[in-house]
Amino acid sequence: MRLPLPRRKTRRNAGFTLLEMVIVLGIIAMLLGGAIYSSLGILGSSKMGRADSDFQTISSNLMQYKTANGFYPTTQQGLRSLVERPSTNPVPSRWSAIMKKVPLDPWDNEYLYRFPGRRNATEPEIISKGPDGMENTADDLSSQDTK
Repeated sequence: MRLPLPRRKTRRNAGFTLLEMVIVLGIIAMLLGGAIYSSLGILGSSKMGRADSDFQTISSNLMQYKTANGFYPTTQQGLRSLVERPSTNPVPSRWSAIMKKVPLDPWDNEYLYRFPGRRNATEPEIISKGPDGMENTADDLSSQDTK
C-alpha cells in the first residue's frame, strides 16, 4: 500500500505578495498618524499645566523673598532677583539666593515679571508669552488669570 506524499508548498502559497505588504504598511501608517494627531492635544494641555505649576513655584519663591526682605522685587529687578542680589533700589538688606536659576516657560521663553500686577496690584504677576513667543498676544498666560 502506498501512502500519499505530503504536498509541498508552492512558491505561490509560501508568503505574502508585495501588494499585501504595502496595504498592511499603509494601514499601520494611518493608525500611527491618527494616534500622533490625537496626542497633540494632550501635549498642549500638559504645557499649560506646566506653566501653571511654574507660576505657583515662582510665586512661592517671591513670597519667601517678600518675607525675608519686606517687599517684592520691582518690575525692573525682575525674577533675576531670586537668583542674583539686585543692585537697583530697593536693595534688600537680608538677601539670599532663593532659586538656582529661573525656569523657562514650556515654550523655552523667559517668564516676564510685573509688580504690581495688572489685575491685582498687591500681588506680583508672572507672564508666559505662550506658544507664539510674542508678548501681549491672545495666547499669553498670566499667574493672575482667573481659573
